[in-house]
Amino acid sequence: MAEIAYKRVLLKLSGEALAGDKKTGVYAEVIGRICDQVKKLSDLGVQVAIVVGGGNFWRGRYGHQMERTTSDYMGMLATAMNALALQDTLEARGLSTRVQTAIEMRQIAEPYIKRKALKHLEKGRIVIFACGTGNPYFTTDTGAALRAAEIDADVILLAKTIDGVYSADPKIDSTAIKYDEISYTDILQKDLKVMDSTATALCRDNNIPLMVFGIDEPENMVKIVLGEKIGTIVK
Repeated sequence: MAEIAYKRVLLKLSGEALAGDKKTGVYAEVIGRICDQVKKLSDLGVQVAIVVGGGNFWRGRYGHQMERTTSDYMGMLATAMNALALQDTLEARGLSTRVQTAIEMRQIAEPYIKRKALKHLEKGRIVIFACGTGNPYFTTDTGAALRAAEIDADVILLAKTIDGVYSADPKIDSTAIKYDEISYTDILQKDLKVMDSTATALCRDNNIPLMVFGIDEPENMVKIVLGEKIGTIVK
C-alpha cells in the first residue's frame, strides 16, 4: 500500500463544485469525477469526511429581501440535498456512507453525533456532514473547520475553482501571485477570502492545516494525500 501523508481528511466542497459549468443543480459527470477520487482515497485506507455547501441551489444573496435566518436555513436544506446526491453517487461506487445533519431530519439522515461519526470513519465509511453548523450567520466553511476540529482531522482539503491561494483574484488581476505556503494570520491580515474569517481563525486556533487545490482536477486530492505538493498549504 502506498504511504499516505494524512490518515483522516475532511474534504470541503462548495455546492457550485457539484454543478460544474451548469452553475446550478447537480451535474452527474462532475459529481461522478469527484466521487471517483474519494473512492481512491478510501481504497488507500484514508478516513474521509465531507462537508458540502449549497450554493448550487440557494445562496444568501438570493434572499436579500428575506429575513436572514430564514434565508440561511434554506441554505442548510440545500446542503442536505447535495449530501444525499454525494451519498447516492458514492454508494453506486460500492462505498459505505453515512449522512449526518446538524438539523435533525431522521427520515433521511442521522443527526450529527461526534462519537457516531468517529465510529463510522474508523469502520471505513464516508461521512458526509450537511447543514453546516446548524446555526444561521455561519457559513459551511465554518462548519468544515468545526467538524475538522471535532473529528481531529489531519487536514482540510479545500476544493476551489482556482488552484491555490493568490494575492488577488487571478481571474481579475493578471499580476496576482500564487502562494505555495501561507499562514492563517497572513490570510486574515491580507483579507484574502480563502475561507470566511471565523473559519480561518478556528483552523488557526486548532492548528488544522488546510490544503487549497483546484476542483477542476479532483485527482489532486489523492496526490495531496500521497504527499505531493499541490496548490497551497495554509498552516
